[in-house]
Amino acid sequence: MAKTPTPLSKEFLKGLWNENPILRMLLGLCPTLAVTNSAINGLSMGLATTFALLCSSILISLLRKIIPSQVRIAGYIVIIATFVTVADKFLAAYLPEISKALGPYVPLIVVNCIILGRQEAFSSKNGVGRSIIDALGMGSGFILVLLVLGSIRELFGSATIFNLQILGDWFNPWMIMILPPGAFLTLGLLIGLGNWLNERKVKI
Repeated sequence: MAKTPTPLSKEFLKGLWNENPILRMLLGLCPTLAVTNSAINGLSMGLATTFALLCSSILISLLRKIIPSQVRIAGYIVIIATFVTVADKFLAAYLPEISKALGPYVPLIVVNCIILGRQEAFSSKNGVGRSIIDALGMGSGFILVLLVLGSIRELFGSATIFNLQILGDWFNPWMIMILPPGAFLTLGLLIGLGNWLNERKVKI
């Protein structure tokens, strides 16, 4: 007999599928479309966003009863911006090539709807433990989609994944896949696949 998921496991798993920020809620599409021309870029953006989401969720949950409601959004943005700056400086210092490839999209994490939305909808209303689980689930779902999207685009656009040759010389790379139209097409197909799988799940 299958074990019934605990409430905490549900909090984590919802970010992977039922409330996936990209496939189900269509949030954070700007960096999703802009930086996923390779698997490493997608993974790096996902990790940077998850770091900012996790750290800001912890701090906002701790301060939720202290931050005045009149300035809560401004307060959230200041907290988020602090951790985004940490992530940005870390990438610039230790991974300069990735930092250059991601360009201005790391600083723009500050206004990412995923992060600000989770603070307003969840962390400001729940304790630290649940906020951590929620942030990890949402972050994992975000990373997963960016990684899959980046891998598909890199595979068909450059015949590699993580700069490792996958397809041989017989394959003629599809240049459109590493250009903006390739991002729209691939993401649209992934969203369509996700909707189809969800409909099958409901019918079953």
